[in-house]
Amino acid sequence: MNLRLDGPATPPAPLTGDAEVTGAAQVTGDDGVLLGIDFGGTKMAVGVADAAGRLLARERVPTYAERGAPQALDRALELAAKLVGQAGGPLAAAGVASPGVVRPDGIDLAPNVPGWDRLRLADAVRDRLGAPVVAVDNDLNAAALAELRLGALRDADPGLVVGIGTGVAAALTVRGAVLPGHHGAAGEIGYAVAGGPWPGTMLELDFSGRALDRLAADLGVPGAAAGLAAAAASPGPARDALTARVDELARHLVTCCLLVDPQRVVLVGGVAGSDLIRGLLVERLAAVLPYRPDVVLSGFADDAALLGAVVLAREAVPTAPTAPAASTAPAASTAPAASTAPAASTAPAVS
Repeated sequence: MNLRLDGPATPPAPLTGDAEVTGAAQVTGDDGVLLGIDFGGTKMAVGVADAAGRLLARERVPTYAERGAPQALDRALELAAKLVGQAGGPLAAAGVASPGVVRPDGIDLAPNVPGWDRLRLADAVRDRLGAPVVAVDNDLNAAALAELRLGALRDADPGLVVGIGTGVAAALTVRGAVLPGHHGAAGEIGYAVAGGPWPGTMLELDFSGRALDRLAADLGVPGAAAGLAAAAASPGPARDALTARVDELARHLVTCCLLVDPQRVVLVGGVAGSDLIRGLLVERLAAVLPYRPDVVLSGFADDAALLGAVVLAREAVPTAPTAPAASTAPAASTAPAASTAPAASTAPAVS
């Protein structure tokens, strides 16, 4: 397969509306298709792309987290099988974006879907769909990879991706790579200490989609987090309560920025789409940071992690070595190339 590692600044295909695979979008030839799956605490997205990473179809379904992990995984794989079949080509590779810290024998730090820690995602995708190669990574790391290859971080280094959806987390990119950390837990700021007295509470319990849902219920504001943001547009108790929660998140993002000095901060996730919340965050960062990064909203709407999963699949496909061009002239030098160090990799180990 001839896989391009660069891409447009916008998604390779429109990612709105119902999934659709037309004859023109189907795969022809032997390259096969790439599968991306984004497992979220609220929604799951499945997409199929061609060998160049152009999306052919995508569809989103509810997670139904309260029903447990096995049913969510089963429904996502059923949808994936349908979309791969409609695309009309063999499955070349699959990429999976998952909450938590992915290990070969399970998943840590993924409390939002009961039983998720016991899943073996790579094995499940391989066994159910016959994928010859499967790459699995944390969902926000996948989103950061999409921003690196296709989006707002292609020309920014270092970069910081902040995900505000069902939970809250961050991912750091340096020199074209997503930094996983020693345990694969870099950026798990949802576990940061918030409030007081010590040890206070976890940041994710104070500011995240679910935390704002609870805050809205406590205030008697209908519409969960979205309703709270709408009510906070005018001065009053909702505005005061939401601002206090944004201030808590801003303190932690200030520390992140002071540690890594990012050129650009990319906000992803449903909560990040609120103009009010985003505006408050930008104001807080600008007021205290000595060097202010660009702060932008991802151009991928809610699909950054899905696109990252497709990129994971694309970069996991082994490429055939290129034979040297035939030459009758003697080589000018038999010395090795200037560097034999392997290139940095942004993808996790492929299983």
